[in-house]
Amino acid sequence: MENNPSSSSRTDRKTIERNRRNHMKDLYSELNSLVPHQSSRDQVAASLPDQLDEASNYIKQLQTNLEQMKKKKDSLMGIERPDASTNSGVTVGLRLPQIEVQEIGFVLKVVVITGLDFHFVFKETVRVLHEEGAEIINAGFSVVEDTVFHTIHAKVGESASMGYEAARISERLKKFVINDVNVI
Repeated sequence: MENNPSSSSRTDRKTIERNRRNHMKDLYSELNSLVPHQSSRDQVAASLPDQLDEASNYIKQLQTNLEQMKKKKDSLMGIERPDASTNSGVTVGLRLPQIEVQEIGFVLKVVVITGLDFHFVFKETVRVLHEEGAEIINAGFSVVEDTVFHTIHAKVGESASMGYEAARISERLKKFVINDVNVI
């Protein structure tokens, strides 16, 4: 009777191992089906290590193509992205901020574009607007890969000198971005 538990345990281990091998075989088959092949003969005749090498090479090729497409997209959008080969530890999100100020009636639309490393620029922009007497109507941001787009709508006084106030605020914000941020 003592042999029975040992025998059932061995059978369980064999069953578990068979299920594991079948599962791995299914996964290899699925991976192989996702890789484009030169001909259908290659897909069937290739050994498992060859299939894994082919899948690995295909993934590396896709990664290279993706990086090239990102560079092309960035160049078309006018965004410079440091090259990974010359990066030497510099964070990709490190981009000098850009600022754009538009007058829309008595409202200023301030768009600040930064990299991920310039969290303080938004806060400083709001501080400058408050110091200049502008009332923040709304503010928001969105992140696309390593670029942060901040949009701030601020109401400026409804006087005849509104154009002068907007120009002064715009100039001050641009000076902040050029002088204070470039020091960092």
